[in-house]
Amino acid sequence: MRTRRYTAPLIPGALPWTRNDGLVAVGAAVVDLLGYLIGSPTEDGSVTALGCILVVLSALPLLARRSHPMPAFVAVLTLTSVLNLSSSQPSHFGAVITVGLYSAARVCSAPMTAVVSVATVALTLLSQGFGRTTSRTDILANVIAVLIVVITAIVVSRWQQEVAATRRLLADRAVADERRRIARELHDIVAHHITTMQLMAGGARANLAGNTDAARDALLTLESSGRMALGEMRQLLDVLRAGDEPELAPHAPQPGAGDIDRIVSESRLAGLPTEFRVCGKERPLPPTVGLTVFRVVQEALTNARKHAGRARASVQLTYLPDRVDVEVLDDGAGALVPVGALETAAAARTGYGLIGMHERVVLQGGTLETGGLDGGGFRVAASLPLAADERAELLQ
Repeated sequence: MRTRRYTAPLIPGALPWTRNDGLVAVGAAVVDLLGYLIGSPTEDGSVTALGCILVVLSALPLLARRSHPMPAFVAVLTLTSVLNLSSSQPSHFGAVITVGLYSAARVCSAPMTAVVSVATVALTLLSQGFGRTTSRTDILANVIAVLIVVITAIVVSRWQQEVAATRRLLADRAVADERRRIARELHDIVAHHITTMQLMAGGARANLAGNTDAARDALLTLESSGRMALGEMRQLLDVLRAGDEPELAPHAPQPGAGDIDRIVSESRLAGLPTEFRVCGKERPLPPTVGLTVFRVVQEALTNARKHAGRARASVQLTYLPDRVDVEVLDDGAGALVPVGALETAAAARTGYGLIGMHERVVLQGGTLETGGLDGGGFRVAASLPLAADERAELLQ
């Protein structure tokens, strides 16, 4: 099995190595140089200027260990063997050869890794044991050292592949969550504004011959809803094109609890008498909480206009110290629908709209209650908690 290469792409005009590569090469050279100076017996002349130079030169190929790991390892192994042959040194496995072998094992296939490991053991033992007898301890020590380095390289490579796969999975999940969010936003916009536009168009047509003022008001609301729907849809769809072209104009702010009056006014003009009450001390809400409140009211009133028939609705927004509650009630589907069909009328309210509301509320850590009322009607109630820091900020 071949592991994935991790060689870094080179930027035109830049050095073929990074600062980390330089630090690794310098560190390995310093460690081997200290071992050469301390571990070699000076009385037989093994510590020489040539030896010190070869120790430093053997570390230079490590600068290319990421861009060209195999050539770098071959160069390291060759220079290290020349150093061992030029001076009498005790059996050892230096830092330079360790880093070179580790880098090569990261990118080699399993058969090639085995060949590299055997070649490392053989050349190290032959060069260090030249002119003297190699003991079993030396052989065992070199074999164990090579196995440790190779196994470590394989384990680290597998771990990094798993981390990369996890990151891709999280990125794909984030993209899927964003697409679901956009789908919910588009559903809310289309369901609300197009329903309003349809009702306003019907009202304008019915009043063209008689009440021209009512027809004019209906057309103005129709125009406003269309313009707002296009603006919000363009804002959401721009998310899908965020990487294609720069944003030349700032996005309009997302609606919040302060925009519920507009939704209620549109609901009244669309033919659904709607009352709006605010309980508690009104105050600004965090943007995400305010947007959730707005969408819950928007979706509930849209469902009431679509399914409640001739009915009345009420919206109550309650500000509490630790949370904000919103409740939307309507009395539709009671007087005109037989008792046996009440469950069917309530079931018609369910769908992607209520699912979207539930997901929004749960995302904020809140609860959502929906269901039919005794005697007819429908209730949507959401409770959204406020974090401690948000409560402190809002109460200032």
